[in-house]
Amino acid sequence: MAAAAMASTHLRTSNYATDFSPKLKFTESPNPSRLHLRRGARPAAGISASLIEPDGGELVDLVVKGPERAAKVRQAAALPRIRLSAVELQWVQVVSEGWASPLRGFMREHQFLQALHFNSIRIGDGGGGAVANMSVPIVLAVDDAEKRRLGAADAVALVDGEDRLVAVLSDIEIYRHNKEERIARTWGTTAPGLPYVEEAITNAGNWLVGGDLAVINPVKYDDGLDRFRLSPAELRAEFERREADAVFAFQLRNPVHNGHALLMNDTRQRLLDMGYKNPVLLLHPLGGYTKADDVPLSWRMKQHEKVLEDGILDPETTIVSIFPSPMHYAGPTEVQWHAKARINAGANFYIVGRDPAGMSHPLEKRDLYDADHGKKVLSMAPGLERLNILPFKVAAYDKTLGKMAFFDPSRAQDFLFISGTKMRNLAKNKESPPDGFMCPGGWKVLVEYYESLAKSENERLAEPVPA
Repeated sequence: MAAAAMASTHLRTSNYATDFSPKLKFTESPNPSRLHLRRGARPAAGISASLIEPDGGELVDLVVKGPERAAKVRQAAALPRIRLSAVELQWVQVVSEGWASPLRGFMREHQFLQALHFNSIRIGDGGGGAVANMSVPIVLAVDDAEKRRLGAADAVALVDGEDRLVAVLSDIEIYRHNKEERIARTWGTTAPGLPYVEEAITNAGNWLVGGDLAVINPVKYDDGLDRFRLSPAELRAEFERREADAVFAFQLRNPVHNGHALLMNDTRQRLLDMGYKNPVLLLHPLGGYTKADDVPLSWRMKQHEKVLEDGILDPETTIVSIFPSPMHYAGPTEVQWHAKARINAGANFYIVGRDPAGMSHPLEKRDLYDADHGKKVLSMAPGLERLNILPFKVAAYDKTLGKMAFFDPSRAQDFLFISGTKMRNLAKNKESPPDGFMCPGGWKVLVEYYESLAKSENERLAEPVPA
């Protein structure tokens, strides 16, 4: 699949930041075959080309290497074990690669309380008043029996579902898991039917274990997509190799239609108009847990590939990479996490849309969150002051032009809004959207996915046929 760069922008207040942190160097870089490299671009005159500094000033890397790894393996053999769920494995990857920098493990109680009540954590021991945004708790739950088995241990081995060693959690602290408060403060409701809650919290244990994480065997999925799971360090190395003087990130968990592409291409042009010479787009689909009715990652990646092949986005100025985080659907609370993680990956611009990370109320016929609160919260959130926020322009299908265009309220009758629900229903029924809504290759992938889903349902299979 061709590499792609993505637009992640949404301006914080009245101006764009142009004073970025000193350039960072990384000794390890991704395999060049993973990405289509672009060289030769030069930074804009008067514009700093340095990458934004990660939270805490240093990108966390918790993968153990060299002689220390063998020592950790020996230590793990004598430790009690905790078996990780699929979601907990995703959090191990997130933390160990530095997406949550400066966090260095599963949260201890003081970090959990800061995240829950302040959407941020203090940097360093004293903190000195400095905080990093951290709006969702990253925690490891155990039940009563596991707590008793841990006893007075000061470290624990973490294993996957097949009992393969993943990591060691050291200097551990066990504290109570108040699920109701966690749910209420993260989602603003305790109504039943919240997807992440049902997946990862409702049946989780009543205790949380925090500590310092040392990953012995990094998480791999062997699904043909690992080459797209670039860590923050690998992404930063690629941005520097391309001599990007601005990085704008766009997160999505849905197929890319031409309205999305219009927004991303327009963002790049705006950055060029501001004086940047080589803005690079980080197209960053979410790759962790998603709810059952979302299009699976493998199919989304196939669809993104067609968007690049059809020239809707430029492979020369786009990097496509997978963001490994699980999805909470926690609206304005969660969108802070999405933005903060992209700072650690090197993005200094972030695009925020309508109702980011939102969902329908699980019981009532309404949105769970105010559609405008996500972008408003991002403009005020502690620890995100360095990130430039650009609100989504509203795009719709312009019937007079026969393509997606930015909505003009003066001629509202000329525009057709195609919701995600309508798009899915068209694909399920093998109907075509209006010409210009989505590239033909991308639409074909979406139709194929729903055909595979219908086939699996007819055959009473639990999962859709893999892409």
